[in-house]
Amino acid sequence: MQRIASRWSASALSTVLGLATLATLATLAASGANASEQTAAAATASVAAKASSQTEKPLAIAASSPDLKWGACPALFPAGCEIAVLHGNPAQPNADIYLRVPGNYVIPAHSHTSAERMVLVTGQLKLQYKGSSMTTLNSGEYAFGPASLPHKVECVSKTPCTLFIAFEGPVDAHAFAGSFE
Repeated sequence: MQRIASRWSASALSTVLGLATLATLATLAASGANASEQTAAAATASVAAKASSQTEKPLAIAASSPDLKWGACPALFPAGCEIAVLHGNPAQPNADIYLRVPGNYVIPAHSHTSAERMVLVTGQLKLQYKGSSMTTLNSGEYAFGPASLPHKVECVSKTPCTLFIAFEGPVDAHAFAGSFE
């Protein structure tokens, strides 16, 4: 499995703090803590989560922006595939990325442990999920990919294809060599 690592974002930290709050409350309830102890623990964690979410700043950025930091895709993808992290930490849930490939580029069959929500920003793609028919995405069109479902993609335009992808879980990619029937 390959993961793409980056810095912690406030949203990732907030998610972790939220999970920690639930774990703390469950532990306190199991230990017989009274309601005011449970309320105090929840309030403390809530303040910490709110403080971390206040450090996030709104973001609006074009796929063509020179401010984006593009890096190579996981090694299972041929040279030419690039990723830019837009929001979040790809090693944690809820990261948003741009994926960019040259025109006439084939992305090998693969899957992700996370579901993915995609909007094609530039170009034209052919996309097929295992058990489904091939579909064509044009700029501005949306696709959803369930977790662990193998898929293959081809940028069929002569110009580059840029795809916005929102992952529910950590960003990863696993090669798939089976049939799409």
